[in-house]
Amino acid sequence: MRIAKGVLYSLGLPALLVLFWWTSTLGARSFFVPTPGTLVSTFAATWFGERMLSDVVPSLLRLVVGVAAAIILGILAGLLIGSVKWLRALTEPVLEFFRAVPPPVLVPVLMLLMGISDSMKVVVIISGCIWPVLLNTIEGVRAVDGVLSDSAQTYGINGWARVRYLVLPSAGPQILAGVRQCLSIGLILMVISEMFASSSGLGFTIVQFQRSFAVPEMWSGIVILGLIGVAMSFIFQFTERRILRWYHGLREVENAA
Repeated sequence: MRIAKGVLYSLGLPALLVLFWWTSTLGARSFFVPTPGTLVSTFAATWFGERMLSDVVPSLLRLVVGVAAAIILGILAGLLIGSVKWLRALTEPVLEFFRAVPPPVLVPVLMLLMGISDSMKVVVIISGCIWPVLLNTIEGVRAVDGVLSDSAQTYGINGWARVRYLVLPSAGPQILAGVRQCLSIGLILMVISEMFASSSGLGFTIVQFQRSFAVPEMWSGIVILGLIGVAMSFIFQFTERRILRWYHGLREVENAA
């Protein structure tokens, strides 16, 4: 019953939106808005074939590498900066400066420095994804309970053991909140980097469809991006529930009380 209820909540609104779309396009012959049936057939014909390997897979690889690198670098740098007070004061102005620079603006600069390559696209993704992880990690480390910190020091829990058993669990909710933001930013930057300078990938292909007035194909590319976003969200939720099992259990106890 619980699983059926979850499926109903997940699919109910999308089903209503598709029904509304279908009824709105009955008898319509708009060149710019395809009917659901046309979009489904175009989606299958466009992406279930050669384009899956030539466009979708390379885009996903760039996204995974960029997001993973941003998460690792953001957590490591955040732990270091958040733990050292003078280092946090020293780096704060520089971090705020670079955080305020929109990552798409860096695409032309990175093209000049690195050329039109997969490495450039990965660096674009990292340049935008790292900030929510880094800043949330710093704030999470700063928010570690002082009593717990003093207790760990009293019992001689220092170094990596302190990071593993005190800092990471305490900062975990904030770190994963940053990771969640990082995923959506990464998907956006993946598309933007491919629109600017690429000969393959989802962003490049969608722009090519738009320029050639292949409207149903263009919409099908937008749909596949949405599906990738939904898949990333479900994977994140599944992972978060296991990493923060203690946190969600505590919240349930508090809400029940």
